[in-house]
Amino acid sequence: MTNPITLTYLSSFDEIIDVRTPDEFALDHVPGAQNFPVLSNLERAQIGTLYKQTSEFEAKKLGAALIARNISEHLQQHFTNRPKTWRPLVYCWRGGMRSGAMQHILRQIGWRAEKIPGGYKAYRHAVFTDLETLPTHFDFKVICGLTGSGKSRLLTALAKQGAQVLDLEQLAQHRGSLLGNLPDCPQPAQKMFDSRVWWQLSRFNPAQPVFVEAESKKIGNLRVPESLILSMWQPGRCLRLQTEDALRVTLLKQEYAHFLAQPEKLLHQLNFLLDLYGHTQIDTWAANILSGEWDELVLSLLQQHYDRSYEQSMRLHYPDYADSPSVPLRALDEATLRELAVKILDRGDQPEPCTD
Repeated sequence: MTNPITLTYLSSFDEIIDVRTPDEFALDHVPGAQNFPVLSNLERAQIGTLYKQTSEFEAKKLGAALIARNISEHLQQHFTNRPKTWRPLVYCWRGGMRSGAMQHILRQIGWRAEKIPGGYKAYRHAVFTDLETLPTHFDFKVICGLTGSGKSRLLTALAKQGAQVLDLEQLAQHRGSLLGNLPDCPQPAQKMFDSRVWWQLSRFNPAQPVFVEAESKKIGNLRVPESLILSMWQPGRCLRLQTEDALRVTLLKQEYAHFLAQPEKLLHQLNFLLDLYGHTQIDTWAANILSGEWDELVLSLLQQHYDRSYEQSMRLHYPDYADSPSVPLRALDEATLRELAVKILDRGDQPEPCTD
C-alpha cells in the first residue's frame, strides 16, 4: 500500500499545526510545523494521572475544558489574521481527541482544516519506513577529505550553485568528531534528525546527483539511517578534497574559535583521548593550549589523531578511496570555493586530477 503521508501531501496545505505538548514537539515534529498545543506539558500529565487514579470520564471532562480554553487562546492570539481560504493540516499523537477538537472548531469557523490520518504516530511510521529505501534512489557524490579540508564549506558552495546537497552535520547540529559539539546548540533527538533527513531527501530529484560529506555511522550522538550510510559507501561515490596543512589549521581555528576563547573546555575534551595516547601526549597538548600555541596544537592533533583515524575509516568504507578523483582547495574565500564548486558541477564525474 502506498504511504499517504508524503512531502507532496504535507506541502499541499497552507500551514501544519502540531497540537501536542511542547515536550512532544521538541522531541520530533513534521518539519515546518508550528506548535499550538491544546494541552501544556503539565496539563497533559494531570489528565493522565486523573485517568489512571480516578476515571476516564473525569479525565475527559477536565481535558475538554482545558482543550477548549487553550484553543480559544490560539484563535485570539494567532489565527485571527488567517484568510477565509486558509487550509491548515492538524495533528496530535494518534489523530484523536486533541487534533479532532482543533479541526472541529476551525471547520466551524469556515476554514478547511484537515487531520493527518493516524496523527504523529502514522507520520513517524512513514518516515521510518521511507528511510529504509528512499536513499537507494539517489546517486550520492561523497565529498571526502581530511579533517579541516573544507568539506562543509564546499557543500555550501555547491548548494549556492544549485546542486542538491545533503548536509548531515548541519541537520545533526554537530561537526562529527570528539570536538564537534556546537556551542550553545544541543543536538536534536534521533527522531527529529530522522525527520530532517527524510524531509530533505524527499525534496530531491533522483535524476540529479546529491552531494554529501563522508560520515561515519554516527554524528555525535545521532545515528545516520542505515540505508543512507550504506548507499554513501557504495564504490565510485568518493570525490577527495585535498587541502594543504597550513590552510587546514587556519580553517579549524576559525571553525573552533569557541575553544580558543574557552581553553578549559578544550582541555576537558582532550582528556577523553587519554586512553588512546597516554599522559605524555595529552600533557604536551595541554601545554600548547595553556601557552596559546594554537597552530602547533591543531597541526599535532591533525597529524597524530585525526588524519590517521580518518584515513583508516575512509579505506575501510571506500575501497576505491585511494584511486578516487580529487580536487585541490587552495584558499578559503568565497570566490575560490564558488569557482571550485562550478568546476565540479561542470565536470560531473570527471574532475581533473590533483597534481599537488
